[in-house]
Amino acid sequence: MATIRIGNLNDVEGALELIRELAEYEKAPDAVENTVERMRKDGFGDKPVFEFFVAEESGEVVGLALYYYGYSTWKGRFLYLEDLIVTASYRGKGLGKQLFDAIIFKAKEEGVALVGWQVLDWNEPAIAFYKKLGASLHPEWINCRLYKNQIDPYEG
Repeated sequence: MATIRIGNLNDVEGALELIRELAEYEKAPDAVENTVERMRKDGFGDKPVFEFFVAEESGEVVGLALYYYGYSTWKGRFLYLEDLIVTASYRGKGLGKQLFDAIIFKAKEEGVALVGWQVLDWNEPAIAFYKKLGASLHPEWINCRLYKNQIDPYEG
């Protein structure tokens, strides 16, 4: 039986492995540019920008729920779930639900206005999972991003 707990500095390597596994699943294996060193600095340095929960089984990180806080001008402070990942061999055993529950309990504890996340429109298992939990899915919102290779040459 896996244990759900707050992630720590020693979990970063396992967390990054799960992130890479997710990138493979999402058909973008070369998209992960993050590193263990960057994650250690960003999560545990002077100004941490994310936190996470892990599912641990026999000393191995087999699940991850990584989140950070944002601010909605309409609603106030919110918790953003960046990734919810369970390694393939542990899927279907309730770990995703346990990690999601940890996020919701954290949101309640923090008194945030909402919990937000994204799901790919083709990821039917994840969509069904979130619908089963009662989540509101908003197809009318379009995600917009500028990546580093677009930011660097930007001149306004």
